[in-house]
Amino acid sequence: MTLFTRSPLLRRVAVVALVFGGLAACQKNDASAQVGGKLNDAAQAAGQKLDQAASYVGQQVDATKATAEQNLESASAPSITIDPAALASTAQANLQGAASATNAQLGKAAALTGQGLETAGRKLQEWSAQSSASSASGSASSSASGDSSDAQKQMDK
Repeated sequence: MTLFTRSPLLRRVAVVALVFGGLAACQKNDASAQVGGKLNDAAQAAGQKLDQAASYVGQQVDATKATAEQNLESASAPSITIDPAALASTAQANLQGAASATNAQLGKAAALTGQGLETAGRKLQEWSAQSSASSASGSASSSASGDSSDAQKQMDK
């Protein structure tokens, strides 16, 4: 350090270096201040954009919530109306249709039963007629054979 304090040239160079260093530091601080200002402006702009986005999302959420509540209310309300008169009329028409179909089936069953009874009656009459005829011829032959057997008995006596 003794060399530094004795030489006026070195002192002057050191002072100039200190001055330039100070000026450079000042310029750096100015640049930092400008960059910091720009960063601050960018941060404010980003904050505004985020606020706008949050507001938009909030509006969408509120609109969706309102729509969902309306849908829920409309789904909860019964939309089916029952008219007792129409129900009774439909039931009566169904019963009349069933009764008509049943009546038709009963008519067919009665007709088939009548035909079967008629056929059975004819066959019974035929059998009865055959039975009577066979009985009459059997009794004529049995009385003739009965007479001969009586004659035989009397001869044996």
